[in-house]
Amino acid sequence: MSQITAGIHHITAFVTNPQQNVDFYAGVLGLHLVKKTINFDAPEVYHLYFGDQVGSPGTAMTFFPWPNSRMGTIGGGQVGIVTFAVPVGTLGFWEERLSRLDIATEKVERFSELFLQFKDHDGLKLEMVERAEGAQSKWSFGGVSAEKAIKGFGGALLLSTAPDKTQHLLEHTMGLTRVGEEAGLVRYRSIGDIGNIIDINMQPVPWGQGGSGTIHHIAWRAKDDADQLAWREWVEENGYSPTPVVDRQYFNAVYFREAGGILFEIATDTPGFDNDEPTEQLGQKLMLPEWFEPHRSEIEANLLPFEVRVLKGDLS
Repeated sequence: MSQITAGIHHITAFVTNPQQNVDFYAGVLGLHLVKKTINFDAPEVYHLYFGDQVGSPGTAMTFFPWPNSRMGTIGGGQVGIVTFAVPVGTLGFWEERLSRLDIATEKVERFSELFLQFKDHDGLKLEMVERAEGAQSKWSFGGVSAEKAIKGFGGALLLSTAPDKTQHLLEHTMGLTRVGEEAGLVRYRSIGDIGNIIDINMQPVPWGQGGSGTIHHIAWRAKDDADQLAWREWVEENGYSPTPVVDRQYFNAVYFREAGGILFEIATDTPGFDNDEPTEQLGQKLMLPEWFEPHRSEIEANLLPFEVRVLKGDLS
């Protein structure tokens, strides 16, 4: 038995203020808020999902906005940088846009690719890279047209406290292929065309501390429920301790922590974010699973209101 993932399903982070979070990922980056719900394990906190027009697997960046939460420290046991893929020929547009919106950027080269690096308001490390592969987003918002929109994830840079073990996991459990080594990093590729490039440190990185501005977990794609059950069995056979399957309403989830400290999830591509509301209304209403509906009034009263809005810099 063996399993091969197509790549990243979603990545989830801790942030603070929900309005600030929406202003950055929808307003600045032009992503679509495809789901406004709650953290099913902590219903006093939003769970916000951003992606392409429908939040396709490989495009969904998700957040737990927790006002007054402690600031985290990026380090070992975490995703260190989230990479977004943009269409070829658009990096200049993004550099100009971020500069105009007072977001500092830096250009770096890695594995013969040029990356535009920057941070969100909570200090989360992000970057963009031009990639020809991957479907073009059909979503446009504010100053970002569909032709220049983020396609989804290009991949991620992992920070492991035990890189030899994490690399073994990526190659021999997750089914990624080792494709390069450079400047203290190793690069792996999955079989998908989005969310498919993973870079990882070769030397151990000291532990980070979870909190605002850090990644909570990285999720990998399973085709459906049957594939996920095969994944769970495979992960267990490889010496890890996966959780039971957890219903997340828009996908089912299995979690395990790998030897380098990073929390991994295996998430199903189905049923998707239109599971409980029409595609044309995605992200407009607070959606709750049926077991929380009796508590809607109490839950809404505890959440800070926000709106998806076009930035002032895009109105002129």
